[in-house]
Amino acid sequence: MASAQLTHDTGQSKKAAASGWIGSALEYYDFFIYATAAALVFPQIFFPSENPTVAIVASLATYGVGYVARPIGAFVLGHWGDTHGRKTVLIVCMFLMGLSTMAVGFLPTYQQVGVLAPVLLVVLRLIQGFAVAGEISGASSMILEHAPFGRRGFYASFALQGVQAGQILAAAVFLPLAAYMPSEAFNSWGWRIPFLLSFFVIVAGYIIRRKVDETPAFAKEDEQGEIPRAPIIQAFKLNWKDMLRVVCMALMNVIPVVATIFGAAYAVQPAYGIGFEKDVYLWIPVLGNMLAVFVIPFVGNLSDKVGRKPPIIIGALCSGLLAFGYLYAISIKNVPLAIFMSLLMWGVVYQGYNAIFPSFYPELFPTRTRVSAMAISQNVGTTITALLPALFATVAPPGSANIPLTVGAIAFGITVIAAVAAITARETYRLRISDLGNPEAVPMAKADYERQRAETASGVAVVPT
Repeated sequence: MASAQLTHDTGQSKKAAASGWIGSALEYYDFFIYATAAALVFPQIFFPSENPTVAIVASLATYGVGYVARPIGAFVLGHWGDTHGRKTVLIVCMFLMGLSTMAVGFLPTYQQVGVLAPVLLVVLRLIQGFAVAGEISGASSMILEHAPFGRRGFYASFALQGVQAGQILAAAVFLPLAAYMPSEAFNSWGWRIPFLLSFFVIVAGYIIRRKVDETPAFAKEDEQGEIPRAPIIQAFKLNWKDMLRVVCMALMNVIPVVATIFGAAYAVQPAYGIGFEKDVYLWIPVLGNMLAVFVIPFVGNLSDKVGRKPPIIIGALCSGLLAFGYLYAISIKNVPLAIFMSLLMWGVVYQGYNAIFPSFYPELFPTRTRVSAMAISQNVGTTITALLPALFATVAPPGSANIPLTVGAIAFGITVIAAVAAITARETYRLRISDLGNPEAVPMAKADYERQRAETASGVAVVPT
């Protein structure tokens, strides 16, 4: 009987991790092909204007609309995940994201239907942002609650590894089309191909996610009749301090903003006078994500040995300090150094935070409010960082002095806020899953934790978490 239980638990743990990885990869593929299209082709086909700058700004604004919708999606989908189950909300997210992305590929252009075209584009982008808000919190909770004892950090990290892989996939599909197709063909129909491929998101995601059982933690709440009717209200009432900590820690998204948005603009926009080639900077997100794919599971596994807080605190402070070096490398027009510093800052050191939050955030909250509390607080923090490129451009416009010092100081200050939030949080890696979210819970003794973790790894223990 114990052997059967262990086989079931191990099998479900692996299925949950695979579901989180592939689901996150496919959903973030959808999310980021839109970002690429907004920069490459949407200004011409959806926002024609006599002023090219207006068209570009309008197109990129639709990208930002997706972030506006994320807090709304967090409220709705977080509630759904805590009342109907983790498996259900992930399937809902997948269908919403897949269908809305595929629909972009069928949209008429401005020349065909006029202003209706950009209106429909904005609506679909809102649906995308709404859907993606429930993905990471739902996938993290699903993996966490299925994970073997003492391996929650490692298993949960696969949700973020999938996010990075999805961005690589988006670049791998979109960039070759844009580079090698004739411009007329690409602008006419070639850009639609990556969006229409989202059909496979729906099929593959559904096949994978329907095979994962609902988590034991949620099933136990359901059996005991303890599923809350209003988990959001309970979350704000009982978990507001930890939700505030997560909002502050989620501001760490400032690092990819510095690396790929402001940093790229500083390096390539003629007004700043640096003069880096655009095609060189297209490789920074690709190389950074490729590096992160290898780093993330290593850091996740490390957090099961030393705790969640040390990697987050060190990753936050060190990546904030590296922002100065990265921007300085751009300012002295040293392309190899700028790329190296970006990859070190974002592809390696930042993963101390990025690999850990999928386990640390849900571990701060109890089962009954886990998805709601994480989704709302994480998406609020991320949405705030979506405003940072405009802030950076305002305080460090073209022609201003000390741009690396000014922007670097803001970025470092934000990472300090994230590090302080992590310092004030309780450590969670040695807590049993039934004790998560309880501020009074006592962690398991280190020796007992290591012994049971070893038993789980060797196949002796049957307790899944």
